[in-house]
Amino acid sequence: MHESRVRIGALGLALAGILFLVYETVAPRTAQNTLEGAASWTSPGWSIGHVAAIIGLILIPLGWAGLRNTLADKRTERLADLAATLGQIGSALAISYYGAEVYGLRAIGARAVADGDASLTAIGEDFRMNPIAAAVFAIGLALIAAAAVLAAVALWRSGTVRRWSGVPMATAMVLYLPHFSLPHAARIGWGALVTVGAVWIATELWRSASRMPD
Repeated sequence: MHESRVRIGALGLALAGILFLVYETVAPRTAQNTLEGAASWTSPGWSIGHVAAIIGLILIPLGWAGLRNTLADKRTERLADLAATLGQIGSALAISYYGAEVYGLRAIGARAVADGDASLTAIGEDFRMNPIAAAVFAIGLALIAAAAVLAAVALWRSGTVRRWSGVPMATAMVLYLPHFSLPHAARIGWGALVTVGAVWIATELWRSASRMPD
């Protein structure tokens, strides 16, 4: 049972890493206060990219749950358990914001393009920067980052996997919020870092599952 849970967590984490690279690669990044920006909100790339990020956020805590099942030491097991819990809460909060990005901005963009009125894009900025929405998103990303750091500490202390395996993922999650201010190429680089970090941990978890007694 533990082995299967670890493998499921490993696969989920690896897929999450790939989905974040998809998110940063296919979602268009143009000036958001223009008709071109409004049109980007209605594009397939915008929807696919943000849905990929939503699925990725669902899967990352699954990886931390898998990590918990690889740890025999109670101290590190508690760290992984806390990582999974914080990750689930953080992802739920962040996903609520991403939902608005997918569905709300798409509707606003379609209306702006149909009317030829770029000023309608200001509505999107209004709900994006609404204090409650921004606070919920920021808290969610902070919890996601804290979960990744706790997981990295658990991996470091475990003695059963490579000690550095959790560091790239933790670094990427700590940079989650700041990376939104980067140019598109740098954001794709961030997505690649998430992929590398997630796949590395997933590989370590898979190997650990292979060493578990039947």
